Amino acid sequence: MKHLLTTLLLLIPAFVFAEDKAKHVKADEAAKIIAAGKVVIVDVRTSDEFKDGHIKGAKNIDIMSSDFEAQLAKLNKTQPTLVHCQSGSRSTRSLKTFEKLGFTNLIHLDEGFSGWEKAGKPVEK
Repeated sequence: MKHLLTTLLLLIPAFVFAEDKAKHVKADEAAKIIAAGKVVIVDVRTSDEFKDGHIKGAKNIDIMSSDFEAQLAKLNKTQPTLVHCQSGSRSTRSLKTFEKLGFTNLIHLDEGFSGWEKAGKPVEK
């Protein structure tokens, strides 16, 4: 019984802290992926943040909107999809929704748009 309890306690963190299935990249690698083409860029920030500056070609789908999941569901789930927010926090949270909807090729910009700007990458307004 002790052995079973110990085994269960060791397995709990694997379920609680299960990693997402996205590929995690920084700005330089994200820029290469974008330059190669055929990637959908999803910016999960607010529309005001998006208007202040965004990655060229990005689709703005606000994670805080009531129809966030419905908007994501309209996208091609097999196409490479680069997801980001301002710093990486909201987009990290959004990965669960992407995965729940069946997206199979997720790429996460870990430092978000602020990391993109800090790296001197182009910004569209």
